[in-house]
Amino acid sequence: MEHFEATNRVIPATPHDVANYLAEMAGQYAVATIQRRLASLSKAHRTLGIEDPVKSELVKSTMRGIRRMHGIAQRQAAAILRDDLFAMLDKLGDRSKDIRDRALLLLGFATAMRRSEIALLNIEDVEFVSKGVLATLRRSKTDQEAQGRKIAVPFGRTRHCPVGALKAWLDLLNQHDGPIFVRINKHGQISKSRISGEAVSFVVKTRIYDAGYDPLPFSGHSLRAGFATSAAQAGASSHKIRQTTGHRAEASLARYIRDTDLFTDAAIGRLL
Repeated sequence: MEHFEATNRVIPATPHDVANYLAEMAGQYAVATIQRRLASLSKAHRTLGIEDPVKSELVKSTMRGIRRMHGIAQRQAAAILRDDLFAMLDKLGDRSKDIRDRALLLLGFATAMRRSEIALLNIEDVEFVSKGVLATLRRSKTDQEAQGRKIAVPFGRTRHCPVGALKAWLDLLNQHDGPIFVRINKHGQISKSRISGEAVSFVVKTRIYDAGYDPLPFSGHSLRAGFATSAAQAGASSHKIRQTTGHRAEASLARYIRDTDLFTDAAIGRLL
């Protein structure tokens, strides 16, 4: 709504106002961004109990034209699959920054959290239990009322255990509360300042580069996408994957599962 009002437009808006607004954004913003702003505009009118201009044929036809002209495919971060993650972890040593990043990468992958959610985790949000760790997500993109939810992280069955990595980092951090992932300077000195979501992306890009990959297609979201994709490939049910990712609908989850396994049981393989 702030963006709409910043263009010197007001609510209630006419279909002509909204159509012009869409036309101005076309080509400057991603189609997905335009659609989100249109949805917010529609909700604002419905909340006030006034006629929704977004439902008008003028606005609908304008939006269809934008989709045809600019496409609806979104640029997606490349997924970090399990083997990619292991390649990153195998390059880490025993410096304080390595220990922190090992915990960050493993916990980020195991919980499928967004980069901002990883950065906002506090020590009070994790509980070590007999079967692993229970991580409490206090607030998320789809939980603006902060109802929160718990994510189970069991002990790992491989050489890279998220529970063990987190414990090793917390032992080194030696704090009883406050942020889990904090800044570390170039001399290895640990601060008490929380890292940002952008810093999570920087860790991912740095560590994927160190493992020999081109870092350009990867971001902080790659861990979340990698968990969803890897879990699906391993045969985990949609229900159990969504239990971790927090997606309410399968259609939403499907956008995260990358096309990395198109050759598996491809139809043409049965013909040629």
